[in-house]
Amino acid sequence: MGTQRPLFVAGSVALLHVGAVWALQSGLAQRIVTNPEPQVLMAEFVEPQRPQVAPPPPPPPPPQVRAAPPVRHVAVAPAPAPRPAPAPRPVATPDPAQQAPAMATAPPAPLPPVAAPVADAAPPAPPAPPVVVAKAEPTAAPPAPVVVLPSSDAEYLQNEKPAYPSLSRKLREQGKVVVGVLIGPDGSAQKAHIHASSGFDRLDQAALATAQRWRYVPGKKGGVATAMWFNVPIDFVLE
Repeated sequence: MGTQRPLFVAGSVALLHVGAVWALQSGLAQRIVTNPEPQVLMAEFVEPQRPQVAPPPPPPPPPQVRAAPPVRHVAVAPAPAPRPAPAPRPVATPDPAQQAPAMATAPPAPLPPVAAPVADAAPPAPPAPPVVVAKAEPTAAPPAPVVVLPSSDAEYLQNEKPAYPSLSRKLREQGKVVVGVLIGPDGSAQKAHIHASSGFDRLDQAALATAQRWRYVPGKKGGVATAMWFNVPIDFVLE
């Protein structure tokens, strides 16, 4: 093993030298070492041929204006003077007595016809009498129906006096209460309210209860019993 390794190395070196010699001879190394020369490309710009444009035609010559011919002055001969008219020849006038023809008398004009009177013509109609418009007299308004107010003072009603509250007596409360009452056609109180207060609630309530219990003479309108509002005064006076 010790002798084979040096031999292998020596063989490898010999092979490398042989390859190098062969490369030098074939010029491969020269191709690798030498740098290739750059090639220069020449480019030339060719301008395209422009289209030929025909020049515009020359403008037409201006029209020639002919000069007007000179005016020739022509002598005008004067007009001949008018000749005088010849004098009239005398004419012989004949005798009127000899040559006057006999004049024929014209017939008289006829008279206009006279219209005959018409016997059957109707006489003119007499004028129409004037129309008299009678003025309507204002009608008198019907009299207003007579109104009779209700009443609570009839003796036959027998309405009792209002009860005086005992506490009001002790406190010496007194006054006048006006109660508004709606009295029906039958004389009964349908509604009631305090129209004027006495200043004391106990007296007002006592008067209201009394006015609702009372009977009344119903009010009348045109002789017919009608429901009406009526103010009933009630006095509370201590004796």
